[in-house]
Amino acid sequence: MKADKSPQREADMTFTSASLSEGDVIATNNSSQDATEKHEQQQQRHHHDPHFLAPTPSQPLQPVQTGGELHRNLSGRHLNFIAVGGTIGTGFFLGMGTALAKAGPAGCLIAYVFVGSVLWCVMVCLGEMATYIPTAGAFSAYATRFVDDSLGFAVGWLYWFGWAITYALSLTAAGLIIQYWAPNFNIGIIIAIFWTVFTLANFLPVRIFGELEMYLSSLKVLTVMGFIVFGICVAAGVGQEGVLGFRFWHDPGAWHEFLVPGAVGKFVGVWAVLIQASFAYQGAELVGVGAGEARDPKKTVPRAIRFTYWGIMSLFVATMFLITMIVPSNDPRLQSGSSDASASPMVIAAQRAGVRVLPHIINAVLLTAVLSSANANVYSGSRVLLALAEDGQAPRIFCTTNRRGIPTWAVAGTAAFGLLGFLNLSASGGKAFDWLLNISGVAGLTTWASTCLSYLGFRRALRAQGVPRSTLPYVAPLQPWAAVYGLFFNVLVMFTQGFTVFIDWNVSDFFAAYISLILFAVLWAGHKLWYRQPFVDPAKADLVRGRLDQSDRPMVVVEGI
Repeated sequence: MKADKSPQREADMTFTSASLSEGDVIATNNSSQDATEKHEQQQQRHHHDPHFLAPTPSQPLQPVQTGGELHRNLSGRHLNFIAVGGTIGTGFFLGMGTALAKAGPAGCLIAYVFVGSVLWCVMVCLGEMATYIPTAGAFSAYATRFVDDSLGFAVGWLYWFGWAITYALSLTAAGLIIQYWAPNFNIGIIIAIFWTVFTLANFLPVRIFGELEMYLSSLKVLTVMGFIVFGICVAAGVGQEGVLGFRFWHDPGAWHEFLVPGAVGKFVGVWAVLIQASFAYQGAELVGVGAGEARDPKKTVPRAIRFTYWGIMSLFVATMFLITMIVPSNDPRLQSGSSDASASPMVIAAQRAGVRVLPHIINAVLLTAVLSSANANVYSGSRVLLALAEDGQAPRIFCTTNRRGIPTWAVAGTAAFGLLGFLNLSASGGKAFDWLLNISGVAGLTTWASTCLSYLGFRRALRAQGVPRSTLPYVAPLQPWAAVYGLFFNVLVMFTQGFTVFIDWNVSDFFAAYISLILFAVLWAGHKLWYRQPFVDPAKADLVRGRLDQSDRPMVVVEGI
């Protein structure tokens, strides 16, 4: 969701008028004018030669930036753990149980692997664009540049709102988890304490923020790896039930019928879990949000995307596979609806194996998971808001950064939504909060779909402006078919994610499921009607602003993830 002062080349440093004293501004006025004239000459040369790399051999790597200035102090490991922190949360520790109950062992595994293939398409599309033009809040910025200004507006605001309201949800979830140990403890106190802690944490230099998120996420990863070892041991016979193997794949069976009987019911179960898995994987794309503050993005971004995708994919699939072996899909505790560790299939597996202490350990890790997610929520939301402001789609005040490169107003505006968690202290307020949460329902899916669509627009712009893909620092494989595949299935899941309301019709449930899509359409249509801007002409798409060019040696092309 590392401001060291080592000589990291001037590429990692940004210079803003806010960081200069008044005397410095006067003293550097002449050199600034010279730099402006030089930049204009470079832009003219770029107009005639699209392969021209603007910096001269004496210059370090520098982005062409406007608006807010972020410091490039995030390393590759920081990007990895920010994405992991935003992905592995309650959906991972609790959601797998309900998925197993809906579709059965085989259905669950198929759904999670299939959605993983869609995520791979999104990540490689993001990798090629974010390596060439690393910018904060990448999704809305790329949609605005390569597809349609109105699309960038709608995607950006819905995605920002999704993270802002999820911050409130994470704080509330932390209170519910703590009540596992202290049932009478006031959730409002917990929300206030953690809101203060993680809001202030996001005002720290981004290097320190990255370290904090790395340690919080590391606890989750180590816990999952520990559970994988535990699951292997239990399946092999270490527990009260003896050797399990694939016993539960035979009884109660590999497939479950969901809502309707027969083969159709089994398909409906798989599709319901496929939708659930789509929400569970969301957060992996945060690598793209952090690219605008990454050191040497040409190297760190492809590595971070590769590590993030395969790391998250292997943890999800391995954990789901072992859960299907050691927990029967008809265990009633899987659908208890509890928000603490008692509903986790990991805890249920430990209880069945006779391990008494594991529920408390899992609950502690679950607390760490939601707090890590809260930390990533504010970070990602603030950077998306900054990107919207830089593109003129949000008030310019959100471009403001302090001398440490922190977008202060964007952080404050995003963190303020965390206070909506207090709505859950009353029954009527809880209903209002649930509706706010429903609004953000498909924010991640619209972002994934727009990333694939933006990539197709990016390719058209490269072709129209005569820039060969072979000159890019990272070349995504299987394109453009991977982008088409990802776009198709993301759109399909978006429109079918509320399909259960059509089986058992209820007007309230319909709006709860589709209010976010309705809002997305309103945002896009309203912006389009108000500004009446055409779709982006590929020949005029902006391939320069924010781009990092390497002047002193040829680009190193990285292929595949």
